[in-house]
Amino acid sequence: MLQEIDTKVHRINELLETRNLEGLLFLRRENVAWLTAGESSRTIAMPGEIAIACLLILKDGRRFYFAANNEAVRLAHEDLSELGFEPIVYPWYEDLSERLIRSVAGGGKLGSDFLRAECELTNIAPLRWELLPAEISRYRDLCHKTARAVARVLLELRPATNMREVEARVCYELQCDGIEPTVLLMAADERIRRYKHALTQDSTVDRFAMINLCARRWGLAVSITRYLHFGAMSEELIRDFDVSSQVYARLLHATRTGFTSAECFDVARRAYADQGYPGEEKEHHQGGAAGYLEREWLARPGGKEVICSPQAFAWNPSVRGAKIEDTVLLQDGQIEVMTATPELPIVGIEVVGNTYKLPGVLVR
Repeated sequence: MLQEIDTKVHRINELLETRNLEGLLFLRRENVAWLTAGESSRTIAMPGEIAIACLLILKDGRRFYFAANNEAVRLAHEDLSELGFEPIVYPWYEDLSERLIRSVAGGGKLGSDFLRAECELTNIAPLRWELLPAEISRYRDLCHKTARAVARVLLELRPATNMREVEARVCYELQCDGIEPTVLLMAADERIRRYKHALTQDSTVDRFAMINLCARRWGLAVSITRYLHFGAMSEELIRDFDVSSQVYARLLHATRTGFTSAECFDVARRAYADQGYPGEEKEHHQGGAAGYLEREWLARPGGKEVICSPQAFAWNPSVRGAKIEDTVLLQDGQIEVMTATPELPIVGIEVVGNTYKLPGVLVR
């Protein structure tokens, strides 16, 4: 863990040199989780944008965390124990002040990942994108447990089940493994087809059910969508899933080091048009890179983000609610489906001689 943190501090130091900064403040939850190797990844109120502790990395090698006194004891015993950060504690009824920061940082120019008057706003997101081996191990565990929870609930789902109950079952399965749900879209029948984000309502499933969620642990974010249909699907629905699958497979094929977010968007645009659905890419985002946010960036026109490796992705093309979504890893030129559900249907789609395995609809 300390080696992982040292590697990340090295990346930060390179950024400090480039930006001519003496230090960098970390307040955002995703960045604190990244820098602490997932040890300090939660907030008191869920979800929260600002972490419980603020971290400060200085160019001279010193590392601090700032914490209110009502949080400091637990942080010292649990989240930040033995991670090499020196604590600076302040009263809970005071804000983290520039005076306190300067008492340890001196007078040099500081950057911050969150807007502060005394600091230069600094984007550190690209530092997170290339995953380290320990992060990949944690990510695989998160994805495996999330996918297993989704599959278990889907396989047990019966007609007339209330979708709020489905949501509760999924949350129970996840939270038993220490996984925090961040997006919950459990929908049935026509609501799936009508809305891109069908927030859970007090309704029951007749023939068609969707479990669509995002969740986090160790700061890492996973996305997955799976479907169940009672009885034969309509030709229209089959066609819509086939179109989404074709687009998804082509996005996976384009997930290669050096490709940009704009190029990925163009792949989706052309794929929809080739399937007879021109302009469908404008109806909803197609996904993008994943990591310490559900989407680190989205494929979009003019996007300049560049794919690196190893890096996680969550593409999600859709046609009228027929969506394909998994969390995958690009490593050594290969795509690994981290949210694989072998107990559910799998569809193979070939693109230029490569076969990609995609989730299918469970029909029973």
